[in-house]
Amino acid sequence: DMVSDNRTLVTEFIILGFPNAREVELLLFAAFFLMYVLTFTENVAIILVIGMDYRLHTPMYFFITNLSFLDIGYTTVTVPKMLANIAIQSQTISVTGCFTQLYIFFFLGSAECFLLTTMAYDRYLAICNPLHYTTIMDCRACLWLALGCWLGGFLAPALPTAFLFRLPFCGSNIINHFFCDSPPLLELSCQGVFEIEVINFVVGTTVLMSSFILTMISYIFILATILHIPTAEGRSKAFSTCASHLTIVTIFYGTTMFMYIRTKTIQTFDFNKIVSVFYSVVTPVLNPVIYSLRNNDIKQGMRKVILKQ
Repeated sequence: DMVSDNRTLVTEFIILGFPNAREVELLLFAAFFLMYVLTFTENVAIILVIGMDYRLHTPMYFFITNLSFLDIGYTTVTVPKMLANIAIQSQTISVTGCFTQLYIFFFLGSAECFLLTTMAYDRYLAICNPLHYTTIMDCRACLWLALGCWLGGFLAPALPTAFLFRLPFCGSNIINHFFCDSPPLLELSCQGVFEIEVINFVVGTTVLMSSFILTMISYIFILATILHIPTAEGRSKAFSTCASHLTIVTIFYGTTMFMYIRTKTIQTFDFNKIVSVFYSVVTPVLNPVIYSLRNNDIKQGMRKVILKQ
């Protein structure tokens, strides 16, 4: 393929990753490999424990199962490719492969935003409307809410990815990142990208801010209700059911908002890479730990499953 001024169009990209001395690269390989194995093992364990213990067949644990599936997918779409790049020193990725990775990553990320909002709504109903909780949050409602999260996530990146895919890339083909992310890709286009930056910003802001605001509204009501509980023990018990979710919400939104709600991308891609590692590799490792360490039901479920074996 040739463009009008005889510059060859890019047919593959090179993912720069973390260009360091081989020793540092191997150290990074070991760290990322360990985190990926941990993420996979922890989340599969949570899915199995919740599936096998009928006492955990409640809306909250149904949504935690969905979160575990998302976290597995979220890391699987980026980390194995990055590990392969370090291991075999081949950093190329086809244009189609690159955009597929980009799309799936943002599909799962958007779905996670919507799911965290749904989980906040679930906690709101459980604490603020306990008498009607089981009738409102029945199986059907849970399934529709989960389906809505996955479908919303699937649709959210469609427009930005379609516009990005139509861009001509005809200069450098080196992506200064460890996966195909939109800011470094926009840097490589040989055409004006202002409109696409605006679309990215609008879609990213809509997904993040709408889900974040709805989550915060749920928590304002939850907090107001908790403060009216007469006993300290009652307040503590009510708050402990939200603490895990609130921790995950803080980590997830803190890092993703920093990365994607900016009209012009800060040029320090190396700093961006560190932030990206945090929400795409570290958070999925932490989520199951935060949920299982603070949660006696999951701990008991794990004991039951292990002792049965």
